[in-house]
Amino acid sequence: MTTLLDTRLRHPEKAHKAETPLLRKPEWIRVKAPGSPIYTETRNIVRENGLVTVCEEAGCPNIGECWSKKHATFMIMGDTCTRACAFCNVKTGLPGALEADEPERVADAIARMGLAHAVITSVDRDDLDDGGAAHFARVIRATRTAAPTTTIEVLTPDFLKKDGALERVVDARPDVFNHNLETVPALYLRIRPGARYFHSLRLLQRVKELDPMMFTKSGIMVGLGETREQVMQVMDDMRSANIDFMTIGQYLQPTRKHAAIDRFVTPDEFKAYEATAYAKGFLMVASSPLTRSSHHAGEDFARLRAARVKHSGH
Repeated sequence: MTTLLDTRLRHPEKAHKAETPLLRKPEWIRVKAPGSPIYTETRNIVRENGLVTVCEEAGCPNIGECWSKKHATFMIMGDTCTRACAFCNVKTGLPGALEADEPERVADAIARMGLAHAVITSVDRDDLDDGGAAHFARVIRATRTAAPTTTIEVLTPDFLKKDGALERVVDARPDVFNHNLETVPALYLRIRPGARYFHSLRLLQRVKELDPMMFTKSGIMVGLGETREQVMQVMDDMRSANIDFMTIGQYLQPTRKHAAIDRFVTPDEFKAYEATAYAKGFLMVASSPLTRSSHHAGEDFARLRAARVKHSGH
């Protein structure tokens, strides 16, 4: 008997074919269209270096704000993912070969943009023996050479069934290791079918075991049908894994073929989640309708570092 999960894993293009209506966004979630001169300059640097950004591929609503501040999240290892998560707008299929000069091109763009803090993410590359871990490490090291004062945040896949992959990335010494849990465990089969909640949680816990001083970060989307109690449990699970920084943002449906929005969570509810998360011991919390994993990452990293100093009493 073929299950829905089997179909999604073997035929990712069939993962979310049923169309659902797009809900009208409330006032608090509207954003201005991009178009500033600095936005154009950022776009040109990305184009000239032949790079992919998650800002564009995932249709992020904050692209106008971020690119106007010369903030961009670089997506390495191509624009095609081997998984078909029901929330994600990145295309699915069989990716091409890794580009040997990509680490240097990313590092050059980071240096040209003068980034104080760079965020590097990727598609899932289940087709590679190490899930792309060595490539992540090369990008980190190339960036250290080209832009030695830039702090580096990685947002990695889960490296499921890739022994030794996580260790390769941690050994390259990024400043922040981010991996998103994305949603509550009860919704994984529907929203994130190729992943395993407790594997992702254990991945983040393992980072701290390998390097206790490395900041860890994870985030979830709300508005997918989760309950408040389930979100509270995810917070407790994250704290048990010693995660420093939690992000919570509103899920926005990319197209009619993606998972439907259950509801728009109000700004007051996001503030309540933030207060609860701080009470549970996170060093840093970003919780708002437009919060995304790498939104305000540079400013947040500075606050994260200051919070650690304050928390340690030094």
